[in-house]
Amino acid sequence: QVQLVESGGGLVQAGGSLRLSCAASGRIFADNFMGWYRQAPGNERELVAGITFGRVTTYADSVKGRFTISRDKGNSTLSLQMNRLKPEDSAVYYCAAGRGWKIGDPAYWGQGTQGTVSS
Repeated sequence: QVQLVESGGGLVQAGGSLRLSCAASGRIFADNFMGWYRQAPGNERELVAGITFGRVTTYADSVKGRFTISRDKGNSTLSLQMNRLKPEDSAVYYCAAGRGWKIGDPAYWGQGTQGTVSS
């Protein structure tokens, strides 16, 4: 079993930054896919950024150049640095992990953390 606990959400003005963290425990390995998803009211949950094999990353077009995903060497913490935030980035952000390396194939979810960007 894998447990994921997010932290770091909050309220920030447009153009500001937030850093999200996800503490992972259980059977999670360096090669496992991990990612950040978000869901705004009325929208489907979408993959914002993902990492697999500990180093291969992918980003949604809407956040490229502004967000950076990383995973610490101990593989226990996943982070998302969000810069130049826009009001449309407001959403509940979820940490997710897969049973294998496949990007976008989550099996485990955190409880979510709210990120709100004011204009």
